[in-house]
Amino acid sequence: MKYYDDILALIGKTPLVRINNLTKQHKIKAKVFAKMESLNPGYSVKDRIGVSMVDWAEKEGVLKKGGTIVEATSGNTGIGLALVAAARGYRCIFVLTDKVSVEKNRYLKALGADIVVCPAAAKPGTPDHYVATAKRIAEETPNSFYPDQYNHPANPAAHYRTTGPEIWEDTEGKITHFVASIGTGGTISGTGRYLKEMNPSIRVIGADPYGSIFKVYKESGQVPEPTPYLVEGIGQALPTGNADLNIIDEIINITDRESFDLARQLGRKEGIFCGGSTGTIFAGALKVAKELDENAVVVFIVCDTGEHYLTKFHSDEWMKEKLLLEPQRISAGLILETKNSGAPTELLFVSPSDTVAAALEKMNECGVTQLPVLEDHHSVGSLRESRVLTKLLQDRDLLESPVAKIMDESFPVIEPDANLTDIKKKLQKAPALLIEDFKRITGIITRSDVLDLNR
Repeated sequence: MKYYDDILALIGKTPLVRINNLTKQHKIKAKVFAKMESLNPGYSVKDRIGVSMVDWAEKEGVLKKGGTIVEATSGNTGIGLALVAAARGYRCIFVLTDKVSVEKNRYLKALGADIVVCPAAAKPGTPDHYVATAKRIAEETPNSFYPDQYNHPANPAAHYRTTGPEIWEDTEGKITHFVASIGTGGTISGTGRYLKEMNPSIRVIGADPYGSIFKVYKESGQVPEPTPYLVEGIGQALPTGNADLNIIDEIINITDRESFDLARQLGRKEGIFCGGSTGTIFAGALKVAKELDENAVVVFIVCDTGEHYLTKFHSDEWMKEKLLLEPQRISAGLILETKNSGAPTELLFVSPSDTVAAALEKMNECGVTQLPVLEDHHSVGSLRESRVLTKLLQDRDLLESPVAKIMDESFPVIEPDANLTDIKKKLQKAPALLIEDFKRITGIITRSDVLDLNR
């Protein structure tokens, strides 16, 4: 029989996948490969360090049977540790910030972990900071192990022992550039150290979010004031023990917009469904590869799966809310689903047989100045408050007349997938557009809804 002794045996030996369509799009001559760490059993690169740190603790007698693992994590290291805990019978307590996606939070709970959430705004060194909270819980919990992934030597050692040799072997020693993010520093430091020992001319590139301290710290030795960013799991507010900046040749800052856009493109154009930090790394890899010839071999890390971020940057609604959604992705259906005009969510309309008085009363109650006139879910006309009032000034008896007697032409009708460019063009000639889905009017978009996209 062919089988593995437990889930931990599946960690590592992840394949390289060549990037094709996006390198052609960016006119890149170099070979660019993705190291598919998202194919680990916990779907991230952090599986490697989870088992490595627990192995160390067991060997040193720090973690004994029935013990508890306590760690501060942005999710993926917690998942890696939770896999080990499940396989070997330990309890887990993980401290996260409220920045961590709901998917990772639920995943950790599904693996049997207890979760404590701290505010992301808490500064390092304060009692509410997630690292300080994890340390306190570990101190208060008997027979506990606090791995401290930011400083534990078993973190970079895991990558020196496994990730680096795998990349070297799979590229037959032809790798010229290695690109990774800098979070704890373990992946880039451990892998980079091994690769440079094999060939000192290999360039190790760190991709880091704007707002993180690493680029300024490496170039000046000064620790700048960090600023918020949306990408999860990478970057730091303070230096970490495992980030060996001497191994890193260059650090490239990447914006949230670049990170999320390229992560989404990797899914749509290469079939690599990944997290936002992978988008950061890939953005760095593209910037490096643009300057290289066809003899160069660039390898970048795919940190984790996009399934951890379905309610975040893989959601058009979330991206629109953060003003990060590329315009070509904004459709009529998306605007309708996410508009925040304060009006009721259901479609407001009147029938041709309703009285003009009833129509005006509905406008007043709902705070709107225009209504479509629908019959059997089809548009047959429209009412605009200013025009109705003008007609009533001439003939007040129209209040008891049916709407059909005074209604104007219908608002233009569009499909849910109509793009933003077409929507704007039509709204230059009409105050509102109706959305028709499967031959039924399902919603209305106004000029104000489109203006809200930029607020």
